[in-house]
Amino acid sequence: MQDTILYGFSLAGTWQNLGFALVGCLLGTLIGVLPGVGPLATISMLLSMTIYLDPLSSLVMLAGIFYGAQYGGSTTAILCNLPGEASAVVTVLDGHQMARKGRAGAALAVAALASLFAGVCATIVIALFAPVLSNFALRFNAPEYFALMLLGLMAAVVFSGAKMSKALAMACLGVLLGCVGTDVETGASRFTFGLPELSEGIGMVALSMGLFGLSEIIMNISKSDSREVMQAKIGRLWPSREEAGRAAPAAARGTLIGSLLGVLPGGGVVLSTFVAYMFEQKISKTPEIFGKGAVEGLAAPEAANNAAAQTSFIPLLTLGIPTTPTLALMLGAMVMQGIQPGPEVMVARPDLFWGLIASMLIGNVMLVIINLPLIGLWVQLLRVPYRILFPVILTICCIGAYSLEFSAVDLMALSAFAGAGVLLVAFGFPPVPLLLGYILGPLAEENLRRAMAISGGDATVFVTRPISLTIMLLIVALIAVVTLPTFRRNREVFDEQ
Repeated sequence: MQDTILYGFSLAGTWQNLGFALVGCLLGTLIGVLPGVGPLATISMLLSMTIYLDPLSSLVMLAGIFYGAQYGGSTTAILCNLPGEASAVVTVLDGHQMARKGRAGAALAVAALASLFAGVCATIVIALFAPVLSNFALRFNAPEYFALMLLGLMAAVVFSGAKMSKALAMACLGVLLGCVGTDVETGASRFTFGLPELSEGIGMVALSMGLFGLSEIIMNISKSDSREVMQAKIGRLWPSREEAGRAAPAAARGTLIGSLLGVLPGGGVVLSTFVAYMFEQKISKTPEIFGKGAVEGLAAPEAANNAAAQTSFIPLLTLGIPTTPTLALMLGAMVMQGIQPGPEVMVARPDLFWGLIASMLIGNVMLVIINLPLIGLWVQLLRVPYRILFPVILTICCIGAYSLEFSAVDLMALSAFAGAGVLLVAFGFPPVPLLLGYILGPLAEENLRRAMAISGGDATVFVTRPISLTIMLLIVALIAVVTLPTFRRNREVFDEQ
């Protein structure tokens, strides 16, 4: 493992990748600080840029945006009583109270150092599990890959947070959109309706940028811009010895909780913060101080969210299953670079895997350097009104979509998906299963065809192979977890009638 880590540092430590890691960390901190512009929207806007980058450089930058937003969100939570990210909701409880007591600098330092510790530990966890997962990946073939793609789709449906019928409809729609274009096997046109512009399929940049970037901006325009930045001085940045003594063990426990829950699909990053906070309150000898500026209530969730953000890469890099909407876009970036997500990544592209792992360690150190000395700059940025930010973001989106093919069709598709994204959210349809259906659908179809060719058309190949059978049973279990409670409630209503 030592050799592979050193190999990863030799790749991540180049001037090019260090520069992209810095850009990603800066952008991540910026969007975390500014509520209303999250990592999901930002990564969707930058997808067009990643096509022109080296695969490792693009993933290093996108990963920096993802875990950098966890840092930036704590700044807004502490200074404005407004979480910049969903994972920073718990940080508001004690972080802002510390700031009101004149300990804003100490709160920011505790949040940054707890996140650094958690990020480094969680990255080491990924490196420790990598050799085992790499050997396991060698056993995968077409049936296992198809089962994995199906598991990813079902996980997106089950953990979307919306009604299952709506999420399933979105996943099916995404699969259909992924089928648009020329069939690779036969060369026949599918769902193009005679339009030559659709022969290469629907562009992922227009779809993702419209659904998650522009639609997010449109919805935020309707909200009031109510950010009250603290006017008091930040104060001394470093915590006292007594605060550090209480924060350190809380950060360690939060790191453990976040590392475990980060691999769960459907929002383990957010869940880990609540679990870590409640655990600290439960074991505390003075639970009454929580919500009034307890340093443990700040350190534990901040460590948990950053640890979970790091370990959430494990399912993505080893199985090709994203656990968050943001990682779904990173999966899309890998597909755009010609990289097939899944266990094969670790075997076929060790440079990509170990280079990304090493960049996470470097990026976490960068984030502390960015966040603490530049805190005055982030405070000033908090005062920038949305009416200035949003037109700039809209312009960047349009330039990014148009620069791919220099076609007005891409701009029309961008506008169409932006409108569709607003309508979907308004009527309770989650857009994330649609995106995953669009990405994983063609991959599932390809591996289904290969599996059928290998087995001579025998569909039992998916249940006669141990690994694919295990994955299929997991899919059945996921469906049962959701449908059985609904069935039980309906049965009770029927019996009462």
